[in-house]
Amino acid sequence: MPADVIHLVRHGEVENPKRILYGRLEGYGLSELGHRMAEASARSLGGHPITALYSSPLQRTRESAAPWTAAFGLEPHIDERLIEPANRFEGKRMDRATLMNPKNWPWMVNPARPSWGEAFASIATRMLAAMTDAHQRTEGGEVVMVSHQLPIWMAHRAVAGKRLAHDPRARRCALSSITSFAWRDGAFTEIDYQDPGAELGKTPIDLGAV
Repeated sequence: MPADVIHLVRHGEVENPKRILYGRLEGYGLSELGHRMAEASARSLGGHPITALYSSPLQRTRESAAPWTAAFGLEPHIDERLIEPANRFEGKRMDRATLMNPKNWPWMVNPARPSWGEAFASIATRMLAAMTDAHQRTEGGEVVMVSHQLPIWMAHRAVAGKRLAHDPRARRCALSSITSFAWRDGAFTEIDYQDPGAELGKTPIDLGAV
């Protein structure tokens, strides 16, 4: 039997002292709080039959996968399809100066695609393909896939049959959150959302996604 449930887990808080949009840039790992958030995420599914672990190749997701390895004895499979989308604003602060700079306006002409990075449709397609492959390749139990805010939100909207274009400020995908899907009648359906990091009582800095 294939896997019963796919859990899409977002990484924890990132050490980002300059508060830039880090995207796919190298050298952005978890903060001290981020490590504790990742541990809380893994604890929240203690007792679940986690039988496979996947991760985006970026440092922050690999570090967020480490508590799952410790808790369930699973080494992560690196899947490029779980990666953060490319973004024209990588390395910049998303402040008024950036938004009002005429040099950046060509990247903001079509927020419905969006024009500043990988198309929403492309992100949704690769995420659903990764989820489907993990479901089919895993013999029973539950799968954890550590990814990023926008890819997880695209999976959520695609599975729900919603328009992919959206207001980024309205995403329900907190740092170290878990969005869970079950395979039913030949398709995924969302069954749960958890925010384990909230139990730490801290307000993390979340500036990495557009």
